[in-house]
Amino acid sequence: MSRFWSPFVKDLVPYVPGEQPKLARLVKLNTNENPYGPSPKALEAMRGELNDNLRLYPDPNGDRLKQAVAEYYGVSTGQVFVGNGSDEVLAHIFHGLFQHGGPLLFPDVSYSFYPVYCGLYGIPFEQVALDEQFQIRVEDYAKPNAGIIFPNPNAPTGCLLPLQAIEQLLQANRDSVVVVDEAYIDFGGETAISLVGRYDNLLVTQTLSKSRSLAGLRVGLAVGHPDLIEALERIKNSFNSYPLDRMAIVGAAAAFEDQAYFEETCRKVIDSREALVEQLTAKGFEVLPSAANFIFARHPQEDAAQLAARLREQGVIVRHFKQQRIAQFLRITIGTPDMNQALIDALG
Repeated sequence: MSRFWSPFVKDLVPYVPGEQPKLARLVKLNTNENPYGPSPKALEAMRGELNDNLRLYPDPNGDRLKQAVAEYYGVSTGQVFVGNGSDEVLAHIFHGLFQHGGPLLFPDVSYSFYPVYCGLYGIPFEQVALDEQFQIRVEDYAKPNAGIIFPNPNAPTGCLLPLQAIEQLLQANRDSVVVVDEAYIDFGGETAISLVGRYDNLLVTQTLSKSRSLAGLRVGLAVGHPDLIEALERIKNSFNSYPLDRMAIVGAAAAFEDQAYFEETCRKVIDSREALVEQLTAKGFEVLPSAANFIFARHPQEDAAQLAARLREQGVIVRHFKQQRIAQFLRITIGTPDMNQALIDALG
């Protein structure tokens, strides 16, 4: 440990992102990237922004993007926050909305960045166990808390919590913020943004990394009551006033405006997911019901870690988590039909 570190740094347990291998020929089904490229209109908008204006700062408010998001979801721009990837948006949420002394609640099998942010910001937390089918039970969250957060669909399970259950959760927790992290919502769920007008304690986060194929651009957003948004703006302007560059603002706005392309690529991913589930089930795998661009699967006769290692030898990378409860599952990103076929072939 360096003697120059602030004391808390040595106790941090950082997030470990999925591997980004350097070999070109691998079939990469481990980080939930979209196999289809971004909207051509988004690429065109970004090319148009590659000019002398890069010497000037971008719009600190990202107004053009906020407008596109507001129009898409039928909300006001005062209900929209934008940031440098949804991970940064989540960091501001943890920092600005969850520091009330009580425990933050989230599922025991969930996005592994949540406990990392709790460590960074000194937030006590309690992990609430999913049921035997790996589903969230809203009644289990009826306990004192200083906030609730969960991905919907959940990650890494892919399981979806229906909107009526989210509403039940909101009604039972009027005095704390409920954050629904919708990184994967466009692959089979219904967004909770339709509820933000009725619940001032609801905040919905999304990313352009998955359904809009812009993981390399780093754009995330939150939609909620203007009071919640103002807290995030205050944090952001005390941290980094220009989180989105000129390319990100115009590219992300154009991606929201190109609804036809977005719907077409989501449909392709959903169709491929259903086909892959069928093929894996035929090979004896148990696959959890997924509304995401990945599936969570285990084989009763095969050890997951060994399966992942053998697939890698065949040039196919999937994600394996060591956490005890899910150690026998593999998380498999939905690729193109050819990529999915390579997985099936490798499984033999």
